[in-house]
Amino acid sequence: MGPGLGYFLLPAGGALSLTGVITGNGTLISLSWIMWVLGILLILANRYRRPADPRALAVAAAAGDARAVRGLRTLALTARAEGRPDTAERLLRQAVKAGDVESMWELGRLVEHREGLAAAEPWFRMAAERGHAVAKRLFRPGGALHPDGADPAP
Repeated sequence: MGPGLGYFLLPAGGALSLTGVITGNGTLISLSWIMWVLGILLILANRYRRPADPRALAVAAAAGDARAVRGLRTLALTARAEGRPDTAERLLRQAVKAGDVESMWELGRLVEHREGLAAAEPWFRMAAERGHAVAKRLFRPGGALHPDGADPAP
C-alpha cells in the first residue's frame, strides 16, 4: 500500500463521516475514523520511508528488473528537478544501459537543455528507433531532426 491510498482514504473517510452524521448512522462514523487513521498512517509511513539506493537499483536494473529501471528514472527526474543535472545524467545512463526507452528520451531532453538539439540527436534517435512516439515525431518530414531524411520508424 502506497501513499496514494492514504490520500484517497482521507477524503473518502470524510465523505463517509458526513454521510454517517446526516443519516445518523454510527457505524458509518466509526468506519470513517478507521479510514482517517489508516490514511494518515499511510501518508506518514511514506514520508519517513528511506529513499531507494541508486547502486542497488542499478544492479537490479542491469539484471533486468523493470521496476528498478523505473526507480532509476524516477530518481533521475527528481535529481533534475532539484537542479542536479550531473546526477540525473548518471542515473539516466544506467537506465538506458538497461534498455529503458523513456530514459533515452529523458536523457535526450537533458542533453538538449545543456548542449542543444544537435548534441541530443543520438539519444532521441535511439528512443525513436525503439518506438518512442514523441521521439519519432522529431524525425518525420517537417520534424526538428529531419535533416538527412532518415526515418528511424520501421
